[in-house]
Amino acid sequence: MITLQNADSALKDYYLEAVTAQLNENLSPFFSAIEKNSANVSGKDVKLTVLRGYAGGIVSGAEDADLPAPHKNRYAAISVPLKNLYGTIEISDKALRASRDSEGAFINLLNAEMEGLVNSAKASFQRMLHGDGSGKLCAIVKKISNTEVQVDDVKEYFAGMLVDCSNAMGLFAESSKGVMISGVDMANSTVIFETAVTSSLEGGYMYVHASKDRELTGLSAIFDSGTIYGYDKSTDKYFAPYKVDCNHKLTESVLSDVLDHMEERYNSKINFILCSYKTRKLIASLLDANRRVVNTIDARTGYGSVTVNDVPVYADKYCPDDRILFLNTDDFGLYQLCDWEWLEDEDGKILKQVAGKAAYSATLVKYAELICRKPCGQAMLYNVHPVNGTSPADGDGE
Repeated sequence: MITLQNADSALKDYYLEAVTAQLNENLSPFFSAIEKNSANVSGKDVKLTVLRGYAGGIVSGAEDADLPAPHKNRYAAISVPLKNLYGTIEISDKALRASRDSEGAFINLLNAEMEGLVNSAKASFQRMLHGDGSGKLCAIVKKISNTEVQVDDVKEYFAGMLVDCSNAMGLFAESSKGVMISGVDMANSTVIFETAVTSSLEGGYMYVHASKDRELTGLSAIFDSGTIYGYDKSTDKYFAPYKVDCNHKLTESVLSDVLDHMEERYNSKINFILCSYKTRKLIASLLDANRRVVNTIDARTGYGSVTVNDVPVYADKYCPDDRILFLNTDDFGLYQLCDWEWLEDEDGKILKQVAGKAAYSATLVKYAELICRKPCGQAMLYNVHPVNGTSPADGDGE
């Protein structure tokens, strides 16, 4: 007979290992390439010290001269709180009772719940890797009706998400919190809500529900924000990545110039180029014109790619279309207090009754943060796509 006790045991002894494997494999090329560890996690924070630039080094001196005085290394201290990542499944008491005498029915019930959790968690985690930590999805341009708004950047994956919408002052009305997106209109850049939002939204923003300023410090924080890890990029250039306006004229030489500049100027060996699928096609067509497209499978990530100067180019659906990121993945780490685990109560129980409901829930948890130890060793090309029908190779002097 199926009981809460053996349901708990199934979640703990069987499903946890399977779910963790699914969440850690084939998530994204970038996630596969970076290290994951629990080092430098102190309490609720990630604390590490990084060596910045050259210090001391080798000195050539006279045979009978005094030995050179030691030089102190230059360090930067990074201390940031771990982010709290949760995923919850819910099983109704009615469904649990209905499958009490059928082990197969119970397994099917749990499999369906776990499949939904895994798919949602993978998508959310992959999206966060490209975010800025704010949980912001888009800006709200105007309100068309109480159930439809026009936004500056709509994505198909918005459908089904729970969101919070702020007004121009950054405030959230009760009717604008926890709203389900029932559909998107890609052609008109509009989002349709399942329920009415009566408050003013023009000039506001749309955030993942209950996640404002609580998400992983992703790649957008490195390239778009004014500060990172408490350092001002305008005054501390170690934390400022190299950014180049492509002016809508992407060429093979521009791609190569960034790679050369990063190695020459910042001693950064770029090993990973990341962009959207649309932009990867642009790069491939550009290289194909010179018959230099190489399709490979990278042993580190297991993903296929094209290469620029032997550096693999990967596509990710959450990377904005009009930018190309040049990364040294050796500089990145996902620091975590633990891998995915079930949240347990004092008695070790995983399934708990939902307050006021005839249902039971279980929560998967991970405490982690993404850190780039050398932001100045990363680069970005932006405004890469041609406009007004121009060729991607226009302006190429080769």
